[in-house]
Amino acid sequence: MSAVATAVWGRVEQQDFRSRVRGTLLGLALGDALSAPVAALDLAGIRAEYGADGITDLAKAHGRRGAVTAATQLTLFTVDGLIRAQVRRDTGAWHPPTDLHRAYLRWAATQRDWGPDERRKEDGWLAREEWLYVRRDPPRACLIGFGDDVMGTVDAPKNPGERSVAATVRSAPFGLLVGWEPQLVTQLAVECAAQTHGHPTGYLAAGAFAVIVHALARGDSLDGAVQRALSLLAARPGHEPVTEGLQHALGAVRQGMPTPSRVEELVGDGDAAGVLSAAVYCSLVGEDIRHGLCLAVNQGGDSGGTGALTGALLGALHGETALPPGWLAEVEGRPTLLSLADDFAMEMTQGAALHGPGGSAPGWLARYPRG
Repeated sequence: MSAVATAVWGRVEQQDFRSRVRGTLLGLALGDALSAPVAALDLAGIRAEYGADGITDLAKAHGRRGAVTAATQLTLFTVDGLIRAQVRRDTGAWHPPTDLHRAYLRWAATQRDWGPDERRKEDGWLAREEWLYVRRDPPRACLIGFGDDVMGTVDAPKNPGERSVAATVRSAPFGLLVGWEPQLVTQLAVECAAQTHGHPTGYLAAGAFAVIVHALARGDSLDGAVQRALSLLAARPGHEPVTEGLQHALGAVRQGMPTPSRVEELVGDGDAAGVLSAAVYCSLVGEDIRHGLCLAVNQGGDSGGTGALTGALLGALHGETALPPGWLAEVEGRPTLLSLADDFAMEMTQGAALHGPGGSAPGWLARYPRG
């Protein structure tokens, strides 16, 4: 573990870190699943279908209760890519954006193949999870960005006009790199977002979200985490929409009781800056995680993105045990989410023992091959 990571463990104990990793991934999946049945509805439509309070419990979507969408799928592959990047570091060929790009290409294969190819052992275990081989509203920008082997970069991004929130949602795991400096977390999230979202709003919102999660995972308050993001954004060209959105979210907290119309106002035209703003607001004013998530999804804007981001923020802030247990029991893919979360926590705390120069665990390298 690095010196920075060692210092971090003085404030964030390993068990607490594991709970926050689980909380972030499960919270994101819960927000995704809660919003899935209403993603195509405006507020009037939500109330017509679920009553005056809107949707307040997991409901059926995509043929099952608690179904998740491509937002959760892509987030899982972000975690897989981060673990694989750490494993590959032993070889000296360490470039995390490339490892993340390879992970996202494995996700793209799930969107076009019938099922996993058991012959491809280099794909690792996640790409062999059959439940992932379904299309759940995959964002067009991601299908295009990962439609070939060319990796977009900030200097030569894929989809240069794309400002939507999909890259931001999948960036939550970057914030769980608690041993990294905030600037490096921001940069990695930005570089990986540019692989599909080439507009500054699209990739800078991803960087801001990642560093907010990072501060929460290290024990900061949500207000303090947003302030950290604002300070890091200030030097980035094109930061203004994201900065203004976060400032608007902080100001809205003092404007009375939360309402769907206020959430919709923050979402605005639905770009990544607006959706992140709304998620920060819902996380700040929610009485508890259930209330914050219901506030996030019962509105006529991008309820899917707002719900997923809100769930990740609240999960990182409060940890796994604060999430609604009844919802956790029903969310799709829970065993995979838990296994991947625990593997990530183990890699970040015990990676050297798993695959370092002093030895390796063959089972680990079978799950996360160096290739």
